[in-house]
Amino acid sequence: MVQIKIVDEEKKGDDKEDSQGESKAPAEETVDVENSEKKEVPLDKMSKRNLIGKVEEIEETATQNYELYLRSQAEIENMKKRFRKEKEGLIKYSNETLIKQLLPVVDNLDKALGNLPDKKSRNALGEGVELTLKGLMDTLKRTGLEEIKAAGEPFDPNFHEAVSMQEDDTVNPGTVLQELQKGYLLNQRLIRPAMVIVSKNSV
Repeated sequence: MVQIKIVDEEKKGDDKEDSQGESKAPAEETVDVENSEKKEVPLDKMSKRNLIGKVEEIEETATQNYELYLRSQAEIENMKKRFRKEKEGLIKYSNETLIKQLLPVVDNLDKALGNLPDKKSRNALGEGVELTLKGLMDTLKRTGLEEIKAAGEPFDPNFHEAVSMQEDDTVNPGTVLQELQKGYLLNQRLIRPAMVIVSKNSV
């Protein structure tokens, strides 16, 4: 603890001897510096400007960090949506390769049915082929397979592949006259166009 002696100046000049002739020493007081009240030192203008500048700098940094956080959150949400969409696509079209390999089997069964006698005279073998084709198509349709309409429809290059053109004035030009091979969609995606013959005007 630091102590400071303070001399009473008023008493210093009035030193008098007491009745025995002895002089009195100046009155002294002891002040405890550490326990005295701390006085706030006023800030000068330069210090205030420095503090304000620091606060503005911190606020600017905080704003930049918050904007960066918002952008990061938006990017994360976009990534989640993209991954979710890709996952759904993988699930939808995971069987595409297998279905494409099965389509020639469907074609052969369909041709076999076309070469059989009419329904009234079909034997057990013909009925077996028909039931097999129906069961296979029912299974494929449950996976999202859909047959493309072709015969009698206007030619659409998005779904039809023209093998040849044939003159026919009974229909509008560009009408599908005959379907040579069926086309299919898998969950609205083209996996095989229909091979067709298209009408044209006679010269």
